[in-house]
Amino acid sequence: MATSVLGLDVGGANLKAAHGGTARVRPFALWKNPAGLADALRGLLRDLPAFDRLAVTMTGELCDCFESKRQGVHAILDAVAAVAGGAAVRVWRNDGRFVDLATAHNAPLQAASANWLALATFAGRHAPAGPAVLLDIGSTTTDVVPLRDGRPVPKGRTDPERLDCSELVYTGARRTPLCALLGVEAAAEFFATTLDAYLLLGLLPEDAADRDTADGRPATRAAAHARLARMLCADVETSTAGRREELALRVLQKQVHQIGFAVERVVKRLPGPAFTLITAGSGEFLVGPMLRQQRFLGHELRPGKIVSLGEILGPAVSAAACAHAVGVLAAEEM
Repeated sequence: MATSVLGLDVGGANLKAAHGGTARVRPFALWKNPAGLADALRGLLRDLPAFDRLAVTMTGELCDCFESKRQGVHAILDAVAAVAGGAAVRVWRNDGRFVDLATAHNAPLQAASANWLALATFAGRHAPAGPAVLLDIGSTTTDVVPLRDGRPVPKGRTDPERLDCSELVYTGARRTPLCALLGVEAAAEFFATTLDAYLLLGLLPEDAADRDTADGRPATRAAAHARLARMLCADVETSTAGRREELALRVLQKQVHQIGFAVERVVKRLPGPAFTLITAGSGEFLVGPMLRQQRFLGHELRPGKIVSLGEILGPAVSAAACAHAVGVLAAEEM
């Protein structure tokens, strides 16, 4: 009998699940409610087809509600065990292997923040020969993973190592506070996030039901204008729409410059100038502006081929690409 596998990616701000061609992303502020994780996972899985194997990866162990990453991994594994029912659980590690729950519990740091490697391992089939780079732009972070002949060849394995070599960039398309990008050009307060800049520019759709914003008001263009005005130490009465749009464009320019710099740094470690760029994530729409800016600045970032996982898998699955990848890899493991 065929085994049905569900992939699960447990983040600090979002829970992601994928089963075949179906995917779900649910906001969940783990740092505010770690005791509610099991219930949140049950709600997420209730929406999806039945499964008899659960493949898990995570990043939520970094949340500051935990005293250490070790404690965070244990808490996440315990929540997964509580919702698995009779399903076997396979945990993905940063050495590119699956292990069972008990083994993951005994070596928790190897299970910490390994989702990027699952996606890179899966993505390699779309660039089976020659050098490639996976660029996964999420809501919070961006992963830049080098590949060679279809296999990941990262310089770093842990988050600190990956930050040092630009394979992890702590910037994303929805949750990054604008003060982290703008510095002294704007208020150093949590008034607005990149979501607001891209709502205002029409790069992200409005969602009046989404209140996962800096001020708890809806993710609409009108509310984004108000939040961006506060970054200018103003409001919608004392600032102009043009000034707010100018601010949003500066955010876009600064963020794609950060991402482009990281991609260039990783590409320089690859053999030869030609490479395949594999793109994914809820922030995949930033890839075009990034490449245009790099060309405008005269930088040598010209991929020979671009493969969009958003186009191949569909935008919903691409937004949960790590969950999809870990599910596919677990099915292939059998």
